[in-house]
Amino acid sequence: MKFFIATDHAGFSIKSNVIAMLEHLGHEVIDLGPFSNERVDYTDFAHRLCIEVLNHEKTQGILICGSGIGMSLAANKHIGIRATLCHDAYTAQMARAHNDANVLCFGERIVGLGVVESMLEAWCKTSFEGGRHALRVSKIEL
Repeated sequence: MKFFIATDHAGFSIKSNVIAMLEHLGHEVIDLGPFSNERVDYTDFAHRLCIEVLNHEKTQGILICGSGIGMSLAANKHIGIRATLCHDAYTAQMARAHNDANVLCFGERIVGLGVVESMLEAWCKTSFEGGRHALRVSKIEL
């Protein structure tokens, strides 16, 4: 799987760890910035990542800010993006299995690296179940 990753200044310090975790799991990661911890607007990076995910088939995204809330709100403005704010492995697994989520959002100030690692493992090993969930997912976009 190819992942795009982006953060804001509040998510920057763990980005290199997340990239290393994904690469260890055998995935390709494209870093969309920022490339320092200078203050930036999370919306700019959320939109940049969503455009890349939408323009490249079979890709997914990781967005990190302080809480994950702003990134998930901005990402979900894009038709075709199903960004989900997760706090643990269970929410990551359910987002993939039941919601066919394609962008994982979380907050650096909320979850530690051990939790991030378990979320990434759950996210990467879980596929969309389809079936009864497919109709529900189709109703997300109006």
